[in-house]
Amino acid sequence: MEPRTEVLDLPDGYRTQPQTITLTWDEVREKLRAASSYWLATARPDGRPHVVPVDGLWVADAFYFSGGDQTVHIRNLRANGHAAVHLENATAAVIVEGTATWTTPGPDLARRLEAADKEKYGYGAFLPEVWELRPERVLAWNSLPEDATRFTWT
Repeated sequence: MEPRTEVLDLPDGYRTQPQTITLTWDEVREKLRAASSYWLATARPDGRPHVVPVDGLWVADAFYFSGGDQTVHIRNLRANGHAAVHLENATAAVIVEGTATWTTPGPDLARRLEAADKEKYGYGAFLPEVWELRPERVLAWNSLPEDATRFTWT
């Protein structure tokens, strides 16, 4: 399902003229797919944020990643699946917000994940169970504020 695309609302003073450009989901999807590392934000049980760099794969419009059971981000996700992941470039940003779930990919998706893992990291041995972060909202821009775009799924 393709997302709804709209101009990202920004506070007063960010724009000197009306925005006429939005990014396409295809170009943002490609940035997510091509990234070599990501920053994952989760919430600790007491509400404090936790941010950690992770390897991951953007496949079938979702972010797939893993981590050891005792790592802070995995313990946080087991208690509260709300999370955000963003790319390293703050100037041309992509920020994904959604809910992460522990999942067992079906055979077709598992093959796609293995192929993507081999292409990106050289391993090709993705775990049988992984975390899947499905986007609910994505914020992205190449040049703030000229093309600041919000993508939403309903």
